[in-house]
Amino acid sequence: MKRSLLFLAGLLMLAAAPPPVAAQGHGHKKEFEVAPSRAVSVTREVLGRQGYEVIRIETIGNDQVVYYRRGNRGRGKGKGPPMKMIIRRVENRVVFVDTPDAILVDINVRLKL
Repeated sequence: MKRSLLFLAGLLMLAAAPPPVAAQGHGHKKEFEVAPSRAVSVTREVLGRQGYEVIRIETIGNDQVVYYRRGNRGRGKGKGPPMKMIIRRVENRVVFVDTPDAILVDINVRLKL
């Protein structure tokens, strides 16, 4: 009897939990009305502050491709694999593509100042 009550209570708790939102974390790309040179300098600054190393920045058409990697964080374990993000110019806006959320939040804060 006690086991069945515990089982029933567990089922009720699972049923009462809210389902995950399907669109969570899959929002639109972030767009800002700033100069592309300012977007690149802010991106470089944010990456450096979060412990990343900017390898190089290439201009391909209207896009700026930023290659970066995680630093060794002082532990001597080597550096992380190269990653890239794209800063795209669309008319008078700048769009960040393939940017991790933690970095994008800091870039957003710095560009709004």
